[in-house]
Amino acid sequence: MTPQPTLKERWNYWFDNYMSRGTLALIGGLAVISLVIIFLAAAVISLGGVALAPEGASEPMTFVEAAWEGLMRTMDAGTMGGDAGWGFRLPMFFVTLGGVFIISALIGVLTTAVEGKIEDLRKGRSRVLESNHTVILGWSPQIFTIIPEIVAANENQKNGIIAILSDKDKLEMEEEIRGRVGSTGKTTVICRSGAPIDPTELEIISPHTARSIIILPPEDSDPDSYVIKTALAITNSPNRRPEPYHIVTQIQDARNLDVIKMIGAKDDIHAVLTGEVIARVTAQTSRQPGLSMVYTELLNFGGDEIYFKEEPSLSGKTFGDSLGAYADSAIIGIQQADGVIRLNPPMDTRIAPGDKIIAVSADDDTIKLSGLTNPPVQTNLLHSGTQRAAAQPEKGLLIGWNESAATIIRELDNYVAKGSTVTIVADQAYEADVKQSSKQKNQKTIFRGGDTTDRALLNDLNVADYDHVIVLADTNIEIQAADARTLITLLHLRDIAEKDETPFSIVSEMLDLRNRDLAEVTKVDDFIVSDHLISLMMSQLSENGNLDDVFTDLFDPEGSELYLKPVADYVEIGTPVNFYTVVEAARRRGEVAIGYRIVSELHDAEKSYGVRTNPKKSDEVVFAPADKIIVLAED
Repeated sequence: MTPQPTLKERWNYWFDNYMSRGTLALIGGLAVISLVIIFLAAAVISLGGVALAPEGASEPMTFVEAAWEGLMRTMDAGTMGGDAGWGFRLPMFFVTLGGVFIISALIGVLTTAVEGKIEDLRKGRSRVLESNHTVILGWSPQIFTIIPEIVAANENQKNGIIAILSDKDKLEMEEEIRGRVGSTGKTTVICRSGAPIDPTELEIISPHTARSIIILPPEDSDPDSYVIKTALAITNSPNRRPEPYHIVTQIQDARNLDVIKMIGAKDDIHAVLTGEVIARVTAQTSRQPGLSMVYTELLNFGGDEIYFKEEPSLSGKTFGDSLGAYADSAIIGIQQADGVIRLNPPMDTRIAPGDKIIAVSADDDTIKLSGLTNPPVQTNLLHSGTQRAAAQPEKGLLIGWNESAATIIRELDNYVAKGSTVTIVADQAYEADVKQSSKQKNQKTIFRGGDTTDRALLNDLNVADYDHVIVLADTNIEIQAADARTLITLLHLRDIAEKDETPFSIVSEMLDLRNRDLAEVTKVDDFIVSDHLISLMMSQLSENGNLDDVFTDLFDPEGSELYLKPVADYVEIGTPVNFYTVVEAARRRGEVAIGYRIVSELHDAEKSYGVRTNPKKSDEVVFAPADKIIVLAED
């Protein structure tokens, strides 16, 4: 039989429960105790008559006067120094003594409450009261690319808001953003500390009123699990909104894409398959140096981006007709009324009512018809194009190995002629992985184990015998260490290239964008900063989910892709020619010209390494033999 609680146990139980109620309860309790002491002393003094009145008083004190005197002594012990008469002094002494303990306790309670509030503010626990804002969940170096991009996208808004929720300390996040990003102009960045995978803490960031949500995976061994849990916390929240959420994230393992699609069955969710995208860009760029810069120009908000616009006046006209209809925008495709994306469709494709043109332009409000019925094409400068020679087998060299390498080899196989070879030089530990990727249709895979920074090994490879060289970063070690090894390899390759007149292209992967400036000294043909490129894609998708299908089509080996082709195939060299003429030359070949690359500016970062996307069509340029035209074509 359970024994009955004693009076002391009941008191302790009640006291513990009361103390756990928080700061307001403690302040209220202290106030009640103070009033009880004051009222008791006031009652004693008022009932004691003249004997308990201050010395020299001819009349007894009233209860109200005695209570006031007690209150003053409770709040200020020094008031008692002027009291006279022991009958009055003794009650006031006990009131003052009680006041000393109570005020001390009150000060302690208030100090603790203020410190707790400051700590809460430091952690960022208050709920974000915003709407139509961009939410970023998680923290990684990619955030330092995404924030400036969203800031640039918000330039035409009065008060853009970016709200970030991650496990990091609020002040640490703010300091890193100030240090790495700098001023965010009209856009306010709000940081909050909390676990994005926790539905309760997720409410802090107000995801249900957000315009778009970006989920950044952590830099650990299982980022996909984090993304899936976070997406579930948003879409299955008991407070979820009826409208679909616009969510953008990235996935490492292709098998998890189906899971993401199931989670986002009712929502607008876009997941970038990072390894696949980077591998395809690397494979394409290795054969066309400069292509990654074209992608970067199209994906960042600092220059020209891809927009959709319905143009009723073009209804009934052909896609080919639309190419010269804009002076400041480059048309690359059509979004049909049913939502189907068609990049570089046949030139005789009719634009139907409800269709939208897909354009590369400085902004959505710069897509304006020129009004010219006959664009000023310089027909005398047009070239019909040289007959394409039969594709020859290629020799490729891949230095290093990471999770994208197998996909790169597979993608290369889609482009090279039968009889080609690709040699992989990597640590001996990767030999088994290479063998698993050796079954190719057009190319033979050769493996050679060794240290990729060893000059003797690189000399022995006869690097100049290869058509193109790809240098991959080792993602199994720390980022800066991996980029340092890549730089050493590139320095050796540059030295080899300078001692041999046989031309070969070098494309390298860098993990940290800041190291690209250091790598400029190696004069590599192109760099691919994987996280940077993926971050740009995610930023674009957060602003316009329709771009997902455009990017899928753009990076797919099937259909039309971006190419850098010899300018001599299109227009006259050494003579001023406007871009209307270049567009017309490409149109006659069933291609869309969106820009060009000036090879003399290949290593000039301030001039975007020579890449010009969407130039003004009326501007004239004098091309050199080595310059390239950027076209959207099937091959």
